[in-house]
Amino acid sequence: MFNGFEQARLFIQAQSVRMIDLIFSDLWGRWHHVSIPASQFTESLMRDGVGFDGSSVGLKSVKSGDMVLIPDLATGFMDPFWDTPTLGFICSAYEADTKAPFPVDPRNIAIRAEDYLRETGIADASIWGPEYEFYVFDKVSYENGVNSASYRVDSREADWHSGEGGHGHFIPLHGGYHAMAPKDQLYNLRAEMCAEMERMGVDVKYHHHEVGGPGQCEIETPLFPLLKAGDATQIVKYVVKMVAHRRGQTATFMPKPLYGEAGSGMHFHQMLMKGGKNLFYDEKGYGKMSQEALWYIGGILAHGPALLALTNPSTNSYRRLVPGFEAPISAFFSLGNRSAAIRVPKYADQPETARFEFRPPDATCNVYLALAAQLLAGIDGIQKKMDPTALGFGPIDQNIFGWSEEQRKKIKSLPTSLTEACDALENDMDFLLAGGAFERLQLEDYLKHLRAQEAAVRNRPHPYEMALYFEA
Repeated sequence: MFNGFEQARLFIQAQSVRMIDLIFSDLWGRWHHVSIPASQFTESLMRDGVGFDGSSVGLKSVKSGDMVLIPDLATGFMDPFWDTPTLGFICSAYEADTKAPFPVDPRNIAIRAEDYLRETGIADASIWGPEYEFYVFDKVSYENGVNSASYRVDSREADWHSGEGGHGHFIPLHGGYHAMAPKDQLYNLRAEMCAEMERMGVDVKYHHHEVGGPGQCEIETPLFPLLKAGDATQIVKYVVKMVAHRRGQTATFMPKPLYGEAGSGMHFHQMLMKGGKNLFYDEKGYGKMSQEALWYIGGILAHGPALLALTNPSTNSYRRLVPGFEAPISAFFSLGNRSAAIRVPKYADQPETARFEFRPPDATCNVYLALAAQLLAGIDGIQKKMDPTALGFGPIDQNIFGWSEEQRKKIKSLPTSLTEACDALENDMDFLLAGGAFERLQLEDYLKHLRAQEAAVRNRPHPYEMALYFEA
């Protein structure tokens, strides 16, 4: 939004801004913020930053938690959700003493990964297009105690309300894809979300009702450079939740909030650019993919099991990635096949649009880490010329669900549990250390967090176990 401090200062004066919101991401991708009066927005802020405790958000140990936030002026936006005129900035974290970029800050990791791309000479930019799927509910409740465990969500669109009488325009399970009004009762909500995103500097490509009958939606943005894609993702998630909250509803990007209904993913479209040219395009290539694109795909699929610890870092992620269903857990690439881990869209066949999408990820990831990890895997694939066909990753353009079980067993699979993904990352993390993007100790600490999360879920009795085993 701003090219420098003076431009930002003049805007603050002209718009009678009263508060400056400094926003940052923790290790797990959740936003936090600290607010200062507009009078404190000075040039010294850009030099010294605002202090905070990095240990409270997983970025540092308690004994040395002091860090500072310095705003990225290009990210400024007027926040529409506060009564007091507030200008928000996305920040990166810096060392409190030296003011050097803090290496474990997720946003700084994403910056270093793309810096490394340029250092290799392969390309000078990476372009990304995450897709945003989420559910909107009218009510949610959950409880986890010593003697109780339960959750319940409700949606006014769900056909479980059909027996109660009323308008009769309900959406059945798996029946929500591009649903039209009056079945689609969320158009106005999505339109309001999109309008707020555009006012905050995030362009919107389209929005629609997704497959999930009880309130599943999708919003898609155009392709962005890597850092912009990460920042835009954080803004999209914030706006979706806040607009729903403003209307008395609630939104979740949780991958699998409903049993037996469609899950929510966050597919990552991606391409590399050099001198303004799309390196992934070749008119004669498979799906118009160049040799560099195929090597990049080879890197993504070869490192796919480890990647999932960063792109699907929750136990709930693997309620969506279930074997035997049309979930993108099969490690192959394909032209238009949505059950493949990597899909080359048939409609993206021009020099400026040719790309592929990695389909397993979901929005429980820290988007900055997910972007960086995928880019590093692709770079490794190009550097080592990883031929995806020679590695057994396809392409497969047939309907694998029509294959026999023996045929399908020949296809390599991605992890189907958080434990499997953690094991894979533990055994395959060197590609993430290239260019100093990630640090080994950081990844080891990250894995400890994921394993503790998995144990906390595994060690609790599940409500369904009461039906299965109470009579034992």
